[in-house]
Amino acid sequence: VQLQASGGGLVQAGGSLRLSCAASGRTFSSYAMGWFRQAPGREREFVAAIRSGGSTYYADSVKGRFTISRDNAKNTVYLQMNSLKPEDTAVYYCAAGLRLILSTIRIPSSYDYWGQGTQVTVSS
Repeated sequence: VQLQASGGGLVQAGGSLRLSCAASGRTFSSYAMGWFRQAPGREREFVAAIRSGGSTYYADSVKGRFTISRDNAKNTVYLQMNSLKPEDTAVYYCAAGLRLILSTIRIPSSYDYWGQGTQVTVSS
């Protein structure tokens, strides 16, 4: 599986962005998909995930502002980000994994494939 993230950019605080992650391969629908982010000097952190059945999970810091969704017909997962804050500034990565369970879906090392990342910068 190859992943290509896009949609990042520069936005003012309070604004919105939608990230996309296009996947290759015919087994996309079987994978749980996650979004992670990494700010300079910080560890990569969980943002959101969606399992193959559609269940969604969010970090507390983005709950109510971000929405993850997937379109299996297009092999694409999305992250709609609203009410953006300067602290959301980071490189955002999409990831794909099989056999993820509730206790592992927030852990980066649980995922099998990663995209290249897209920069999101939120100005105050």
